[in-house]
Amino acid sequence: MSRTDFTLSDFDFALPPELIAQQPAPERSASRLLDGTGPEPTDRIFRDLPALLREGDLLVFNDTQVVKARLFGEKPTGGRLELLIERVLDGQEVAAHMKVSKKPAVGTVLRMDTPPGQPAFRATLLGRWPEEGGPLFRFALASDDGADPYTLMERHGHVPLPPYIERQQAQETAADAAEDARRYQTVFARVPGAVAAPTAALHFDEALLAQLEARGVRRANVTLHVGAGTFQPVKAENIAEHVMHAERYHVPPATQQAIADCRARGGRVVAVGTTTVRTLESWAASGQAQGDTQIFITPGFRFRHVDLLVTNFHLPKSTLMMLVSALAGYERVMALYAHAIRERYRFFSYGDAMLLERAA
Repeated sequence: MSRTDFTLSDFDFALPPELIAQQPAPERSASRLLDGTGPEPTDRIFRDLPALLREGDLLVFNDTQVVKARLFGEKPTGGRLELLIERVLDGQEVAAHMKVSKKPAVGTVLRMDTPPGQPAFRATLLGRWPEEGGPLFRFALASDDGADPYTLMERHGHVPLPPYIERQQAQETAADAAEDARRYQTVFARVPGAVAAPTAALHFDEALLAQLEARGVRRANVTLHVGAGTFQPVKAENIAEHVMHAERYHVPPATQQAIADCRARGGRVVAVGTTTVRTLESWAASGQAQGDTQIFITPGFRFRHVDLLVTNFHLPKSTLMMLVSALAGYERVMALYAHAIRERYRFFSYGDAMLLERAA
C-alpha cells in the first residue's frame, strides 16, 4: 500500500478508556516494554532495554524541559480564563493559547493568579500570533518585581498535563502537583521551553542510563520544544490536507558528530521518542541544524537517520500513529497495537513503551 492509499480512518482503533494511564508507574524503568523488533511481539519490562541494544549503538534523547506553562487569571470584568504559554518570544512577550468564555479586546490587562504575599502579575493582550488571525495570542507579561516569563511560570504556573489525563491541575492536591512536576519531566531535562514531555524518555532513570553506558551504548541529545499542537487532532480524511504545527528544534554539532561516528563504527541510531525522530529527520531533510519544523511523517517517508525507535503508545488517528507506521510498517504497527490492547498495556504519556525497528 503506497502513501497515497492511506486515509485517516486507517489509523483508527478501538481503545478501552481504562487503558489510558492517569498516573505514572511507581518506578520509571518498571513500565512495560513491548518489543516489536522480532517476528512476534515480546512482552518485556523497560529495564530490559540494554539487552536489546548493542555496543556502539547511539541513543538520541530530547533534552527539552517542560515548563509550568498553564496559568490562570481573570479579566477586568471578573470572568475567569486560562493561558497555556506555547512559546516565550522576545523580552517579556509570550505566545499562548487562551481558554475564555468571551475573548477580551486587544489592550486588555488580565490579572493573573498569584499566592498571597507574591508580587502582582499581569498579562496584557497584544494581538494574535504569529500573524493577524493566527492561532495563538501574544501577551506581554509583567510583575511588580520585573520577573521574566520563565520565572513567572515557575512561580505561578501548573504542569500542563495532556488533555486525556483527567485530573485538572486547578483541583488537584498539592501532592499530585508535586508528583507531576517530578514525573512529567525527564531526568536529563535541560533546556526549558516544552509544554508537553517527550514521553518515551520518561522511562529512563539514572540506574538504567548507567547500565546502558556500561554496555557500550552511547548517548547524544537534541532539543525539540514540544508544543500543545502535538495533541491537535487530524480532521481531514485525506491526510495530505493536514497542516502540522510548528516546533523549534536544534541538533548540536556534538550530536551531528556522534551520529557520523555511530555510522562509521556500524552502530544503530536509536531515537528516544517521536520528537527525536522529527528533529533528526527535519535536519536531514532541510540541512538546517536548528529552526522551526512542520515535518509530517507518513507511510512512504524515507528515513535518513533513525534505525530504531523507543516510543509510547499513541492516540488513534494521530500524526504520531502515522509516524510510527511509516517507520516500522503499517501492518506491523497495527498488529502490535492489537497485541498491546489484548495484553492490557497502559497507553499515552504516563503509559508503557514499545521498541520498533525501521522496516527494510
